[in-house]
Amino acid sequence: MTEPCDLTALDARALIGAKRLSPVELTESCIARIEAVDHAVNAMVARDFDRARASAKQAEQAVMRGDALGALHGLPVGIKDLEETAGLRTTFGSPIFAEHVPAADDRSVACLRAAGAIVLGKTNTPEFGAGANTRNAVYGATGNPFDPVRSAAGSSGGSAVALATGMVPLASGSDMGGSLRNPAAFNGIVGFRPSPGLVATEKHGQGWSPLAVNGPMARNVADLALMLSAMVSDDVRDPLAYSIHGRQVRRAGDFYPVQPIDLSRLRVAMTPDFGFAPTESIVRAAFAEKTGLFSSLFGRADAATPDCSGADEAFAVLRATAFLGAHLEKVQTRPQDVGPNVRANVEEGLRYSAADVARALGLQTAIYRNWQTFFGGYDVILSPAVTISPRPWSELYPSQIDGVPTKSYFHWLALVYAVTLPGHPAISLPVGRDANGMPFGLQITGPRGGDALVLQVALALERALAGDARTARPVPDIAALRKAGPIAAMPGFMGFS
Repeated sequence: MTEPCDLTALDARALIGAKRLSPVELTESCIARIEAVDHAVNAMVARDFDRARASAKQAEQAVMRGDALGALHGLPVGIKDLEETAGLRTTFGSPIFAEHVPAADDRSVACLRAAGAIVLGKTNTPEFGAGANTRNAVYGATGNPFDPVRSAAGSSGGSAVALATGMVPLASGSDMGGSLRNPAAFNGIVGFRPSPGLVATEKHGQGWSPLAVNGPMARNVADLALMLSAMVSDDVRDPLAYSIHGRQVRRAGDFYPVQPIDLSRLRVAMTPDFGFAPTESIVRAAFAEKTGLFSSLFGRADAATPDCSGADEAFAVLRATAFLGAHLEKVQTRPQDVGPNVRANVEEGLRYSAADVARALGLQTAIYRNWQTFFGGYDVILSPAVTISPRPWSELYPSQIDGVPTKSYFHWLALVYAVTLPGHPAISLPVGRDANGMPFGLQITGPRGGDALVLQVALALERALAGDARTARPVPDIAALRKAGPIAAMPGFMGFS
């Protein structure tokens, strides 16, 4: 029998609205799942169970009174530990903020609460989101639910693991170099990087940069669209959430309910590497196998890629200067409390000149224009979501792929930062497993502003592939995780040694 915590968000919300499932029952089921399996994976690191229980009782009372209910009414959510939550410890994965308890919610969190969501706790993240391997010196490492010795990726690794294991039906994430998409791929769930400005934020120090965005994570596309509908709106505090005076630009109804598109109408480009990413042979093989099973569904499917010349250089410079702006003072005044990935980015940023930044911005613009030309002939691009199959989290980052050294600690993220640079929307959709038995994530990238199209394509593909074990979403063994030893007992669990 399905436990309430394993229900989809849509099913749970429908049952709550029909008075057939109590928010209290759902919340208690999620708490029980956390207490049963989190010792094995360390995903839900700061817990707010007392307030969640109180909120669930209030949500139940609202249902019984017949009040108007929000889109997420009574649904427990996990909040990534890079987003501030009122009255709940928010550390950013850094010892500097180990005891930080914010007085107010970030905008994205406030939107979820306003829609009726119940914050159950904070999900683990690497320090300040750096490194795409979820481990830090505050809470330690997060393990992959399919093999806790392996990485959950990041930086939204805790959110992805919480979803995969049924701790919550919805969770928040953010993405610069794939921080939503990589953990979605590694853990067999869905993660969506929206167009910059669609999910507004008031927190980015470099507000005009399109690199970093917030977005939703879920176990399926329809749930993700439901969550997205609660997150989108106009907000003058975000420079990229540009507006037309007197007119609402971003509306929830544009993204939910999402309807599947007719795949036979689509012109699809397929690439294992965007022409430059160091994609591992096992991932290339999985991509070829999976697309071979369903490429006939499309009207046209070609091996093709937009020109991404200069992507490595542009992303290296722009990423490093973003970290320089955010973290230089920490590195200078408290170097002992800053981890190796953040420190490496700041030190790299200090080496760049204004001319380097100008060149990087020029390369980014050229890539953007190349992509607009390319999308004149295609509707979406399919690629792997991440270059490697999950490796042990004890490896801070992949220093080599198929025996070839990587250029930097983030070079293995090239499949996702290829999409970040031009600012296009993209989703990671779980499509079976690779030859190692680990989840495989398919990245679906849409045209400029094509967020709704990406969701429609992903939903149609998800439904088409669900009936085949080779392409259906994989599910971790919850019973095995219950019996597993604590991840905290593994060597190297805490910190970066």
